[in-house]
Amino acid sequence: MKHSEEHNHPHPHEHDHNEHDHDHPHEHDHEEGHDHDHGHDRSHSSNPVIAWLQHLFAPHSHGHQQAALDPTLATDRGIWALKVSLVGLLVTATFQVVIVAISGSVALLADTIHNFSDALTAIPLGLAFWLSRRPRNRRYTYGYGRAEDIAGVIIVIMIAFSAGIAIYQSILKIIDPQPLSNLGWVAAAAIIGFFGNELVAVFRIRIGKEIGSAALIADGYHARTDGLTSLAVLAGAIGVWLGFPLFDPIVGLGIGIAILGIVWKTAQDMWHRMMDAVDPEIHEEFKHTASHIPGVLDVHNTAIRWLGHRLYGEMHITVNCQQTTLQSHFIAEEVRHSLFHKLPALVEVVVHTDPCECDEAMEYHPTKHHQFLSAAD
Repeated sequence: MKHSEEHNHPHPHEHDHNEHDHDHPHEHDHEEGHDHDHGHDRSHSSNPVIAWLQHLFAPHSHGHQQAALDPTLATDRGIWALKVSLVGLLVTATFQVVIVAISGSVALLADTIHNFSDALTAIPLGLAFWLSRRPRNRRYTYGYGRAEDIAGVIIVIMIAFSAGIAIYQSILKIIDPQPLSNLGWVAAAAIIGFFGNELVAVFRIRIGKEIGSAALIADGYHARTDGLTSLAVLAGAIGVWLGFPLFDPIVGLGIGIAILGIVWKTAQDMWHRMMDAVDPEIHEEFKHTASHIPGVLDVHNTAIRWLGHRLYGEMHITVNCQQTTLQSHFIAEEVRHSLFHKLPALVEVVVHTDPCECDEAMEYHPTKHHQFLSAAD
């Protein structure tokens, strides 16, 4: 017996096949001790600068199951984040264009180009969010959520491209240093560029974690890389002012290498999404929640994955073989009910009920040689 349900989280829930209204508020606190802070801040240095650098290059990535309750609202929130950050980046880049015109700074020109390219990443990601709103159909039976992950891959490639440009331009400036003028304005533009990009990065990453969007988080890291190139411009202006013009390309080269580190981290996250990987804590919570439902004797063959910023899952539960089909059905319904409470990002779950194997003479699973998910447990 299999039970499936698409869960869109309006209140009360509307199910396509089984009318089973749950008049309950969804809790975001994930009771039963799953606090996603995990005490990591205690391991960070008490020095605020060192702590900021630790968070900059290795931010805490848990908390995806804190996604918005309604998939439509989560998508709208992602689009809103893109719009706000797009305006912020365009304002920052426009100001830098003016300074480039009066200073002739090649480094600042490159940084401005980076900022415009970062703003343009909103296009593929916005398109992906728009596609995710479309209902699933006979061809795209899981919907269009994977488009969001594909957009994330495109963003990773753009981050790598930004790193390549930063390294290439730094090498060129070491070979052929370029004079700078209006150093004060260049420094001001670099500072504004850094803070503008970092604010956008923090904003995108925070919203991305709230709605469970790895692509939006990756886009936040892209903004962060452009903020780092702005620091290289600032370092160059200071170096020229101090009489060391090569300080600019040397720092730029170091920042380009640092961006490659961000590329590696972000590429790993997107690889996990494309390969249907999830945080082991989410998988454990998925099993743990089902196993505590009265009448569930065992939970096995569990699988869960992200499609965009929504979760899809499946599992087998073992119930008493002496129960009626209706009683087993109600147990499976309660499993679904609890899973939707515990994992707000979950929009669909398939629950298969197996009878307990109390008769050794009976073959309960004649198709067990076809099951490939059992190894996950």
